[in-house]
Amino acid sequence: MKYFLLKEIVAYLSTNVQNIKIIKRIDNNIIIIEFNNKNTLYFDMSKGNSTIFKCEKSISSKKDFNAPFDIALQKRFINSKIENIELYNDDKIINIRVNSFSSYKKLTTILQLEFTGKHTNIIILDENRVILEALRHIDEFSSSRVVKVGIKLEEIPKQSFIPKIEEVVDIEKYLYEIYEEKQKQSLENVKKQKISQIDKKAKKLKKTIDSLPKKEELELESNEFYEKANLILSNLHNLKPYQKSLKVYNYQGIEVEIDLEEKPSASKYSNELFKKAKRAKQKALNISLEKDNLDEKLEFLLRLMCNIKNANSIEECDFLSPKKEKNQIKTKKAQAYESFYFEGFKIMLGTSERENIYLLQNSKASDFWFHLKDRPSCHVIVQNTKKTIPDSVIEQAAILCAKFSVDFTGNIDVDFTQRRNVKIQSGANVLYNPYSTIGVKI
Repeated sequence: MKYFLLKEIVAYLSTNVQNIKIIKRIDNNIIIIEFNNKNTLYFDMSKGNSTIFKCEKSISSKKDFNAPFDIALQKRFINSKIENIELYNDDKIINIRVNSFSSYKKLTTILQLEFTGKHTNIIILDENRVILEALRHIDEFSSSRVVKVGIKLEEIPKQSFIPKIEEVVDIEKYLYEIYEEKQKQSLENVKKQKISQIDKKAKKLKKTIDSLPKKEELELESNEFYEKANLILSNLHNLKPYQKSLKVYNYQGIEVEIDLEEKPSASKYSNELFKKAKRAKQKALNISLEKDNLDEKLEFLLRLMCNIKNANSIEECDFLSPKKEKNQIKTKKAQAYESFYFEGFKIMLGTSERENIYLLQNSKASDFWFHLKDRPSCHVIVQNTKKTIPDSVIEQAAILCAKFSVDFTGNIDVDFTQRRNVKIQSGANVLYNPYSTIGVKI
């Protein structure tokens, strides 16, 4: 963090704060300090990217931190009175000197926040600058400046350069802007990462689609196998044992030579050709269905990338494309739909007619069903065991239904009702009543 910003922040804190009410770590490298009058600042002490910011909504802790450093923070600084705040040694180091009262005596403690690039650290010192605890302990093998509990902290060598000074009109507003910019950058990084992962899947799927054999080629191959098999079968009486080839006129009156592949039995070989012909014919019948299915999967991935690109928050990105657990075992996907999770509810999305039919046939009467009003769309099912579901889940399911059904933005009406009110007519065509309608903006 730049020197002039730290100087402005120290001046701001010296004027506006007198006590530390709450202090704790909320992430591996982030501590939150709530001063008097609920004036809260966040100190991100990441190496090489340290910063201080404020935000409108409080950031919840990712886990409970109970290391010796965290215990010392709370013991020494919660409900403490600030004696002094300064830029220590006129360097990029903030010292917050506090007094707290135990049942025995007054304790003076220094919170030293070092914004020094790759050596960024938080160090808790007593009044004699002896180290009580630190965010990062540094031994003599890692640096010439040792950070260990129980020893006096050595001073950081003073830098010889003259720091550039810039004026900040409103430092509090600037601290909010730092957070907004930080969130914006984090969101872009998450989008880039998720889109890259999905794009790899899409390219792999596109390669599979392009490599599928053509229906006409399979039909031609099947006919060729049938013709060979029939010609061999009709000329069995002319074949000698272990004959390598058969010269014969085909059904068009053209002389052809059929390689018998040194088979000991021509009749068995003709049966093999009949089986190959049947398989090729069956594959030709199914290849269109397989291609349609893969095309629908590809369309879903392309829509997913588009929706992530247009996402407004990291939470929305994680909802659309959840992170995989580190120890999650890779298993072959067996479900015939796409699934999402929101506030403990499982939301299922059909990306094709086949998947829509599956959801209609396998959902329970108490589940909630969603569909765009008066226009074709995917079907969405929210698993449920009660008569109602929260409004937030209804809105999220409706947004999901809209985002994966249309290619434009705007206000979309989505009908929803419990599955018991939906009557299947044919395929994925249904009639439903009673129902409710929610308008969503995408």
